[in-house]
Amino acid sequence: MAVTSMVSTVFLLFFFFTLLLISANSSSLSPYMKIQEQDKDPFVGFNIGTDVTNLLSPTELVKFLQTQKVNHVRLYDADPDLLKALAKTKIRVIISVPNNQLLAIGSSNSTAASWIGRNVVAYYPETLITSISVGDEVLTTVPSSAPLLLPAIESLYNALVASNLHTQIKNKGVVPLDNCLFKPLTPSKEMVDPNTLLHYTNVLDAMVDAAYVSMKNLNVTDVVVLVTESGWPSKGDTKEPYATIDNADTYNSNLIKHIFDRTGTPLHPEMTPSVYIYELFNEDLRAPPVSEASWGLFHGNATPVYLLHVSGSGTFLANDTTNQTYCIVMDGVDSKTLQAALDWACGPGRANCSEIQPGESCYQPNNVKGHASFAFNSYYQKEGRASGSCDFKGVAMITTTDPSHGSCIFPGSNKVGNRTQTVVNSTQVAAGEASSRSLSRVFCVSIMILVTSSILLPFW
Repeated sequence: MAVTSMVSTVFLLFFFFTLLLISANSSSLSPYMKIQEQDKDPFVGFNIGTDVTNLLSPTELVKFLQTQKVNHVRLYDADPDLLKALAKTKIRVIISVPNNQLLAIGSSNSTAASWIGRNVVAYYPETLITSISVGDEVLTTVPSSAPLLLPAIESLYNALVASNLHTQIKNKGVVPLDNCLFKPLTPSKEMVDPNTLLHYTNVLDAMVDAAYVSMKNLNVTDVVVLVTESGWPSKGDTKEPYATIDNADTYNSNLIKHIFDRTGTPLHPEMTPSVYIYELFNEDLRAPPVSEASWGLFHGNATPVYLLHVSGSGTFLANDTTNQTYCIVMDGVDSKTLQAALDWACGPGRANCSEIQPGESCYQPNNVKGHASFAFNSYYQKEGRASGSCDFKGVAMITTTDPSHGSCIFPGSNKVGNRTQTVVNSTQVAAGEASSRSLSRVFCVSIMILVTSSILLPFW
C-alpha cells in the first residue's frame, strides 16, 4: 500500500492529540525538568490499563516499574493515588482526558482549568507528567465527539497558560504477517511506495511516513510522531487466529529492538522513535473478544505472560530470556543420509521450508547442508525445543550459536535482519480483518502527534 494512500486510514481512524511538557530553557530547569531532557532519546514505554483482577497497589506498581527499568508510562486517566505514588521518581507519565469528559472540557475553559489544576498542577513537577492525551480512539468509539477534540485541546492549552505552564507545555487491504512482525523480507516481499520508490520492510515505518507525508502536504514540518499504543495480543478467540503467544513475543520483542537500534524510517532515517507498548498488564476484566484481555506482557500479579527476547537492550525489562538454542547439521554427514533427513523434515515433519526455496532468503548457500540446517532448526523450534526433536537419526546437533547469516534469519533467532531502514514513530498493522476495538490495535494502533511549535495546528 502506498504511504500516501495510507493516510486516510491512519488519520481518520486512529488519531488523537497530546500536549507535551518540554523545557523552553534547559539552563533554568528544576531537577525534575532536567530528567525530562532524556526524552530526547528514543524510549519504549507502556500503557497501563486498570481492568485487572487484584492489580498491584499504586506503591507496589511503582516498585514493579522501577524493577523492570520502565521509565515511561501512559495512563488512561489521571488516577490521583498512582500520580502520588509516582512522585519523586524518574518515571515520566502521560495522563489522559477520558472520552466522557471531552464535552465538558471542549465547551468550557473553566472546566478545562479545573481539570488542569486538579490533575496537573497538583502533582507537577514532583510527578513527571510529560504529556496530556486528549481522548482515546475517539473517532472510532464515539465519532459524534470528533468536533470536540480541537476545542478540548484549545481549552486545555488556555488552562495551561492560566497556570503559567505555557512556557513548558506545547501542543506537539490485508498485510502479510511477516511485514507486521519485523521479520526479514526478501526484496520481492518489501512494500514499495510508488510515489517515492522507497522500500518498506515493515508496516510501522510505512504508517509513520504516511503521517509525515500527510503533514508535509499541509505545510506542517515541525511535528514529531510518537506511538502511543502498539502491541500484540497473546490470546484470541476463533476469529482471531493471529493472536498467539508466539506472535506477541515476536512482535513486542522485535519492536523493542527496532526502537533501541536507533535507526529511522526510509523517509526519515535520521529520526528515531519512542513507543508506548499496549500494554503492561493483561486486563482480565475486559469484555470479549478474548484478545481484549490479552495484550499485556505481564499478568496482574506481575508474573510474565511470556518471556521476551530483548537481550542487548540494557537493563530495560527484567522479563528477558537469553538462553536460546538451535538445531543444525553435524559435520561429516554424507549427503545421501542428509537429504533423506531433509526430505522428512520438510515432509512428514512439517517444518517450514519455504525460506530455502529458490529466490528466498535462505536458499543460499544452495547445498543440502545449509538447507538441512534451516529445516532441522525449523522443526526443532516448532516442537518447542523438546528433548529428542534435534536428532534426525544422528545427523543433527544442538548449538547455542545463532546460525542466521545475512538476510537469512533462522527460526528462534533474536536477530531482525540486516536492514538499513527502520523506525520512527507510529503504529502497527497485522494480517486479518479488524472487526472490534481490540483488533484495531492489532491492525492499526494509535498515533500521537507532538507539535513542536507554540501554535495549535488543525491537522484536518
